[in-house]
Amino acid sequence: MIRYRKLGYVALNVTDTERSAAFYRDQVGLQPVPAAEGEATRFFRCDYDHHNIMLFAGARPGLKRIGFEMESAAHLDTLFESLQNKGLKVWEVPREECARFHQGASFRLAEPCTGATFEFYASMLEFGGQPFQHTLAKIQRLGHVVLRTPEYAEAVAFFTGVLNFKVSDSIEEAVTFMRCFPNPFHHSLGLGKGKARGLHHVNFMVTEVDDIGRALWRFNKAQVPIVNGPGRHPPSGSMFLYYLDPDGLTLEYSYGMEEFPEVNPRKPRVLEPIRESFDYWGAPTDPRKSAVGEIEAVCEAGAGGA
Repeated sequence: MIRYRKLGYVALNVTDTERSAAFYRDQVGLQPVPAAEGEATRFFRCDYDHHNIMLFAGARPGLKRIGFEMESAAHLDTLFESLQNKGLKVWEVPREECARFHQGASFRLAEPCTGATFEFYASMLEFGGQPFQHTLAKIQRLGHVVLRTPEYAEAVAFFTGVLNFKVSDSIEEAVTFMRCFPNPFHHSLGLGKGKARGLHHVNFMVTEVDDIGRALWRFNKAQVPIVNGPGRHPPSGSMFLYYLDPDGLTLEYSYGMEEFPEVNPRKPRVLEPIRESFDYWGAPTDPRKSAVGEIEAVCEAGAGGA
């Protein structure tokens, strides 16, 4: 049985690391983590982990890779062996690189239907054993990431059949919401149908609905583009607010989410592919939402290595 603990981190490519680092600190409210001397990667956290967001310098903004934490080292080994037995190419991350990113043993997979690099690991150092120090928003955790791909049905089949993700709900022929079993939250990964592969958005779950209200006016004052919301998603029940980072990457704050028991969860629902299935409130959507977000091509030498 393949068992996960959670979505651990998302690594993003940005065109100006200093500008983006200031934004993720001063507008999103993530806590910056000091890096070793000479380290160009910028680290940010929103829970006990050393980091939940990494910023890398890149010519084209978008997704570098996604990290999932396994429930144990034994489950990491089980997943590695399972993928190898299926003939999929996986890469063990060199020990020096694991140490650089404050993780235990890790490996990467180039997911064939989205082109995204996924990293799996069993442990990450905590930052001094201290909880996330919230400033602007009471961020509860890194919530989820959504990708789009023209190979939508194949991608859903891969994550459920090969990686043991569980479908919570879907909007017919448009998007599927999945949880990394047995993590209880409605979705840690979403797959949407699109004309091209790309990053749709990255989500942060907040603790209070007031976090969304305060963000609305904070972003207006700072001229941060709000591209959708506030609104409320019917599948997960979450209230949401979508906004853009300096490169135009789409981020989301959301509040509230259904949780599933490990045993005897409700069956997945299939919602009609209509506007009301995405938002109870009917908030307008700016065309800039999810327009930017290239998925970095896998490097044969290291499957998305730094």
